[in-house]
Amino acid sequence: MCGRLSQYRGIHDFVAALSMPNVLVNTVGDQPLERYNVAPVTQVALLHLEGDTLHANRVRWGWRPHWAKDRAAPINARVEKVAHGPFFRAIWPHRAITPIDNWFEWVDEGGPKKQPYLIRHRDGSPILCAAIGQLPDSDEGPGEHDGFVLITADSSGGMVDIHDRRPVTLLPALAREWLDPATPKERAEQMVLQQSEPTEVFEWFKVDNAVGNVRNKGSELIKAIHE
Repeated sequence: MCGRLSQYRGIHDFVAALSMPNVLVNTVGDQPLERYNVAPVTQVALLHLEGDTLHANRVRWGWRPHWAKDRAAPINARVEKVAHGPFFRAIWPHRAITPIDNWFEWVDEGGPKKQPYLIRHRDGSPILCAAIGQLPDSDEGPGEHDGFVLITADSSGGMVDIHDRRPVTLLPALAREWLDPATPKERAEQMVLQQSEPTEVFEWFKVDNAVGNVRNKGSELIKAIHE
């Protein structure tokens, strides 16, 4: 996963896709997010549970432990290692969902530049990505070291032609279970290892190279190009 995504719906649309009746504490705002070219280290809308309350916050995409000062903050965590490796041990219990509309990958097709592709659900519904992080505390508010990483897995089926890694995405029922603090860590690991959505629910198509420049922000970035 190359590290670029879109969040253009409103947070209430994402919450509706999650189908959670919980009380929502929303610091993201009620208007459409309208972010078509979201890059790492920026603030990204994130959903997590505190008790029975669902929280929607903007959290930095990227996190590293305090002891890894000389290392760049990772934006992704490999599902094969995340539950047991020392790097993410502190945040593995702190589960979240990053709701997105699509993500982008770049493919070497032999041209002067890699070709960007947009990947989304075939039915156009929001995508619920498994994430972990150091998350804002409802009492203390956002912290200096808050951040999150997306969990990624090997691609399968035709998607391997686009990229060899992809975000772990969950159906709503599994996403709710993932968010629930009462879900055992072993069950959470099983979900992200074995129950990510299949390739068949996605579609992908070429988009303009303009998406490669983070200064480009418009909705034209998610439109297919026809050669």
